[in-house]
Amino acid sequence: MSDGVPAPDAASSGKKTFCIAGLGNPGERYSGTPHNIGFAVADELGNRHGIRIAKRDGQSLTGAGKIGDVNVVLVKPQTFMNLSGAGIQEVLKYRSLTNQNLIVVYDELDLPWSGLRIKENGSAAGHNGVKSIIAALKTDVFIRVRVGVRPEFPVRDAAEYVLAPFARALKKDVQEIVSYTADAVECIVAEGASRAMTKFNRRAGGLHKEEE
Repeated sequence: MSDGVPAPDAASSGKKTFCIAGLGNPGERYSGTPHNIGFAVADELGNRHGIRIAKRDGQSLTGAGKIGDVNVVLVKPQTFMNLSGAGIQEVLKYRSLTNQNLIVVYDELDLPWSGLRIKENGSAAGHNGVKSIIAALKTDVFIRVRVGVRPEFPVRDAAEYVLAPFARALKKDVQEIVSYTADAVECIVAEGASRAMTKFNRRAGGLHKEEE
């Protein structure tokens, strides 16, 4: 569904506004679960840059500010994961932004625990939140930051795993993963997606390797 236009690159497109959407489910019940790691990254960026994600914009909570000298809008859709596209589309339209301004951060069960993969386009790879965004925007061209949440132990029920609190053995790594992902998003904003891929794409255990 690509529209053939390259995803935004801060290094070549000037001081445009970036809409940084962390995906997750609203409510305390889902806090601290793999499916809400996008929310955690958005909160981390908000804390670092003094941006309060509290304004109700349609079906999302948003906060506007700057990362460095670049304008950003941090977004946490409140539609539940599978309808994320509706909330993000509203924010983009309200602020006269497009897919060219969008960065989406979300959990990826197809990537091993602590892995990270930045992409500029492509399919949803089975992730319902991303599928919803592609359908709402009618394009698959937007930067996505995929955060690996597949543990080393077997997962019998994927939905049950991503919606349950982090297993005790994994909790010690969560803050490092959230912080590393926030660093990657900051790099995208400051230097562009291509540079961020080279610096931050990694497999599990911190091994850097670009995966296709």
